[in-house]
Amino acid sequence: MLLTHQLKESYDCVIVGGGVHGLALAYYLARNHGLTRIAVFERSYIGSGNSGRNTAILRSNYLTAEGVRFYARSLELYRSLADELNFNALHDPMGHLTLGQDLGSCRRLRWRAEMSKLQGVDCEFVDAAEVKKLVPAIDLDGDGLHPVLGALWHPPGGTLRHDAVVWGYARAASALGVEIHQQTEVTGIATAGGRVSGVETPRGHVTAGLVVNCAAGSASRVAALAGVSLPIVTVPLQAAVSEAVQPFLSTVLASDALHVYFYQTPRGELVFGASTDPYPSYSSRGSLEFLETLATSVLQLIPRLADVKILRQWAGICDMTPDGAPIIGRTDVEGFLLDVGWGTYGFKAAPVAGESLAALIANGRPPDIVQPFSLDRFAAGRMVNERAASSVGH
Repeated sequence: MLLTHQLKESYDCVIVGGGVHGLALAYYLARNHGLTRIAVFERSYIGSGNSGRNTAILRSNYLTAEGVRFYARSLELYRSLADELNFNALHDPMGHLTLGQDLGSCRRLRWRAEMSKLQGVDCEFVDAAEVKKLVPAIDLDGDGLHPVLGALWHPPGGTLRHDAVVWGYARAASALGVEIHQQTEVTGIATAGGRVSGVETPRGHVTAGLVVNCAAGSASRVAALAGVSLPIVTVPLQAAVSEAVQPFLSTVLASDALHVYFYQTPRGELVFGASTDPYPSYSSRGSLEFLETLATSVLQLIPRLADVKILRQWAGICDMTPDGAPIIGRTDVEGFLLDVGWGTYGFKAAPVAGESLAALIANGRPPDIVQPFSLDRFAAGRMVNERAASSVGH
């Protein structure tokens, strides 16, 4: 259970955003580096934003060497997280299968398979017959429109309960002395002489030498409070869940051509997702258009799901960068740091982002694993180019 704290006049570090990234950073700062004069400010309740609105998928089969190494480290941390936090996160390494349904997508998937292997990640391109073994219910003909030619098979991929991760990190950070202030919005960021001096909240002004933006979905708005402009477009990403049905799917299944992905939970529900909405918005509501497109795509792959009922749908808010990779590290405002721009990858990256940014704060230099994701890469033309690795295998 989280303690309720009186707001102090000053902290060494203020973290804006009480989602999985903000809480992971607070935890690793305290556990790995002994820094505990930390306040996490969340405008609602912890996990109320994207951390509670994603589909909880884990994978590390990305396109670039930088991306594969980064997410592989995160997956490594996730595997041991339940033991470390003494909190069952219900990790299910069911595997992740991304279908190739045209020659172009098969080429990209082969590329990703080889890139993953070079980084020591278990991943391979398999043929249609192997896909049928992994998913017996699939229609390889794809309704005659999108035949399955092969797939990218990533055995370490899977799922993890997002709410369990949020509460596990929150409880562990709180036990180490971190203060988590829910219902406390950061309404302003004070700067003086080109550096951060504190933040404004409805509960009063707080002095701090470090302020970290972990406000997924609101990253641009929070950065603007410090006078920092980010190359981010914010769009909704919708998802849905069905009624429980007889178990038939034992892996995450994603289609590169149909822009849909889904998996089955231990209780039998099907969790569905698709591409981001085609327009910028901060809306977290679902739409009928999404459901119609989703149903059309899913039924091309698994026709037997025609009578399954959708029980609920929702949306998360994705901050998309030009190259599809995150922004982690310093800004031109001294003391104002970023852990933002996660697009559709945020949940799966939380442990490595928190661990790496904590090391940067404590040691004064970024670890090698996050150096490619600095904000200045856009001005320097050093794009990471992970957009093609998104497909819809979020």
